Amino acid sequence: MLAETLAEIRPADPRALAEARSHHDRLTKPRGSLGVLEDVAIRLAGAAGVSPPPMPEPAALAIFAADHGVHARGVSPWPQEVTVQMVANFLAGGAVANAFAAQAGVPVTVVDVGVATDLPEAPGLVNHKIGYGTADLSRGPAMTVDQAVQALEAGILVARNLMATGARCLITGDMGIGNTTASAALISVFTGKDAAEVTGRGTGIDDATHERKVGIVRESIRVNGLSGDLPTELASGLKAPSEALRALAAVGGFEHAAIAGFILCGAAARVPVILDGVIAGAAALVAAALDPAVTDHCIAGHRSVEPGHSAALDQLGLRPLVDLELRLGEGTGGLLAHPMVCAAVRALREVATFDSAGVTEKPV
Repeated sequence: MLAETLAEIRPADPRALAEARSHHDRLTKPRGSLGVLEDVAIRLAGAAGVSPPPMPEPAALAIFAADHGVHARGVSPWPQEVTVQMVANFLAGGAVANAFAAQAGVPVTVVDVGVATDLPEAPGLVNHKIGYGTADLSRGPAMTVDQAVQALEAGILVARNLMATGARCLITGDMGIGNTTASAALISVFTGKDAAEVTGRGTGIDDATHERKVGIVRESIRVNGLSGDLPTELASGLKAPSEALRALAAVGGFEHAAIAGFILCGAAARVPVILDGVIAGAAALVAAALDPAVTDHCIAGHRSVEPGHSAALDQLGLRPLVDLELRLGEGTGGLLAHPMVCAAVRALREVATFDSAGVTEKPV
């Protein structure tokens, strides 16, 4: 399934990009006056292979939930059972993601890819459990390569099912206590930046815990043999997919792998994917290492205050739509961005041109 999905991914269509850019320049407004929104609409035209692009609605949010063995090293002040408790909160409609999703009219699907306990069946919950949390990435690989592939394919399946039921835009979400540690390790590996540059305070930690967290990220990279020339070559897409999978298995989480698969599947179907925060950024680095063309199909919903997120977005060449100092995850930043993405496309599709409206253009 992973190989089939990768085989279907195509880069942005240059003709559609050029047509969208030319059409934007003929709309009844000063050229470039919609700023980044013009870039978004043009980007989506290239991704879809047609100008103007289809409206990116309805959207669907998938929150991938998993636990992390590295939590035992004291990287978070929150107990691990909060992961399963928050899954219940999502399903009951009580989380911030639910409130933002209701505002945007976006349905929420919760996917168990590695929560550390069994979850009862519930409406809105999909079970793709790969394991009961990952192993401690600072002591050795977090998962096997086979498990990483299983999680990638779980994300592909979720995306396929959401698109089969009508979704025309995918939004990434995540839940997992300790997942910013795994994210920092992945981002350090795939960007080549030192752990201190990309490791943030997650859900809120003091200076001593942050210093320990940075050390654990460095330790995980060393223990798993991921230092050296791996980051640069992975990030440029020059390494074989097997190397990207090994890095993902070594220091990633089940939710990172599933989100990467989710992104890959959207790209393969030419359906735009709005990325949330640092966990999605780390997952997108994995997806881009497997196929660099995947970034043509992604929109960065926002910029997290986590330093690793900025590093990931820079590496991916993505500009965030909003910068509100968010650090929650769950898909909240992507949900806030979705109406802006729709507005960008609607402008390209519906605004009159100077010729059609009989409006005089500015003299050249």
